[in-house]
Amino acid sequence: MINLYLAAEEGATEHNPIIPIWQEIVVGSVAFAVLCFVLIKFVFPQMEKTFRARVEAIEGGIKRAEAAQAEANELLEQYRTQLAEARTEAARIRDEARADAEGIRQDVLGKAREESDRIIAAGNEQLAAQRESIVRDLRAEVGTLAVDLASKIVGEALADEARTRGTVERFIADLDTTATGRR
Repeated sequence: MINLYLAAEEGATEHNPIIPIWQEIVVGSVAFAVLCFVLIKFVFPQMEKTFRARVEAIEGGIKRAEAAQAEANELLEQYRTQLAEARTEAARIRDEARADAEGIRQDVLGKAREESDRIIAAGNEQLAAQRESIVRDLRAEVGTLAVDLASKIVGEALADEARTRGTVERFIADLDTTATGRR
């Protein structure tokens, strides 16, 4: 009962909760229109600028990345070409070094042969000279021994120089003939 009493005191007309009050609809519509105006005039253009900047930055980044990739591929190809050229050059230098080493080896071997031949020739000459000297000394000594032996056997002195030389020469010639016949 009290509720009815309070309701009667507020006014004779009751308000339906399903239907809004027309003043609230007008105020809400004006506020919504002002909010839409502010959004369309200031916020949306700013957001559009930001989105465009982001799109441009992303597309520019992609373009820069593609350009950098193309440049990197080009540099890689240049490095590969330079590496192939360096390998070819190294092979050429290595072949030249081998050829030079072989030439030097042949020169050294040739000089060693020449030096060996020279040493052998000098040794042969020295041996021939020593042989001649020894043969001369042996002939003189053999001649003296032969004359002394013949003097003792024959009993006469072979002091005459010409005779002694002739006898020695005959004796040595007989020795050479005997030695050559045995070989």
